[in-house]
Amino acid sequence: MELSEVKIHHHFKIYKPYGYLSQLESNAHHQKNSKFLGDLFEFPDGIMAIGRLDKDSEGLLLLTTDGQTSYKISATSIEKEYYVQVDGSITDQAILSIRQGVVISIEGISYKTQPCQAQIINVPTLPERAKRVRNSRHGETSWVSITITEGKFRQVRKMTAAVGFPTLRLVRVRIGINCLDAMQPFDVIEVSSFFE
Repeated sequence: MELSEVKIHHHFKIYKPYGYLSQLESNAHHQKNSKFLGDLFEFPDGIMAIGRLDKDSEGLLLLTTDGQTSYKISATSIEKEYYVQVDGSITDQAILSIRQGVVISIEGISYKTQPCQAQIINVPTLPERAKRVRNSRHGETSWVSITITEGKFRQVRKMTAAVGFPTLRLVRVRIGINCLDAMQPFDVIEVSSFFE
């Protein structure tokens, strides 16, 4: 292969804001008023999101033009860490249950999540969310860090609900060695690699 034929790939870290879908665009009629990643930045052709964050979730999302890189992150047991604000003061027993694996529903079928890391944390320093979570007078909340190596649809939300503490806010802060760090919602940073 000649040097001129080597394809140059592009990789981006973004802070997906609350309320955005994890896709570049859509022609679907039911999504015509939705907000998409393509509204954040002029990404190169062939860009794809590696995994997803649902509309109500925020934080780190990786995008690449390289299918092999996408597969390596999606199909392997790379850690994904989330800071999760839950309804109520979460108990040690609930944390233990999350660590050991809980039964959730995936497309109507019962599924037990793999063992993972979970711990109660102090209120993290995060940017204010566009839509406020709720006022403290509506009851106590607490924060947990949950690190998983799988990624079922709305998995973390289903896990906290399964132990009786529904998720109020969910922010992904890390994928492998890639961290949110000081990024702010809407930030887009091009990087040379996700593995160094």
